[in-house]
Order: sequence, then C-alpha cells, then structure tokens
Amino acid sequence: MNAVIVPTPFRPFTDDQKVVEIDGDTVGAALENLTLRYPELRQHLYDDDGRLHPFVNIFVRESEIRSLQGVDTPLTDGERVIIAAAISGGGEG
Repeated sequence: MNAVIVPTPFRPFTDDQKVVEIDGDTVGAALENLTLRYPELRQHLYDDDGRLHPFVNIFVRESEIRSLQGVDTPLTDGERVIIAAAISGGGEG
C-alpha cells in the first residue's frame, strides 16, 4: 500500500480524507485505483484525453513525476505520493 496525500481543494472528492491508502506499482496505477475508489476526483486530475491536467503536480521521493518517468514512475510498497494542485488567480487589476 502507498499513501496518497490529497490537497485540501480535492478532499471533498475523497470523503474529506487527507491521506488515502492505495495499491499500485506505478504512479499511474495508484492514481487509477484512487479515482476508481473516488470517481468524482477523476475530472479534477485528468483532462478529457486522460492526461494529468497541467496544474496538477504529483511528487514521489521529493521529485515531481514529470522529471522522473511520469505516470510510469515505479512505486515501492509504503511510498508517499503527493498530489499538489497549483493555485492561481488574483492578479492586479
């Protein structure tokens, strides 16, 4: 099992869980299992083509997966997968 850390904006879609224990030998498999358990979360992680939204950053071993092997980044049992949603807005004007 791996621990997926869910950011505050996404917790309403995971029954307010901050940490969800999920199986998966890759980041993609873990995220797929997460969205199978919490289907409403899928649209917030993935675009219509099934790719991670550009504003969703996933970290494993303190590295963003885009600098590793993307969703194919392997996981060993007990790892933490951190979902970070980039927040933008505001601006002057």
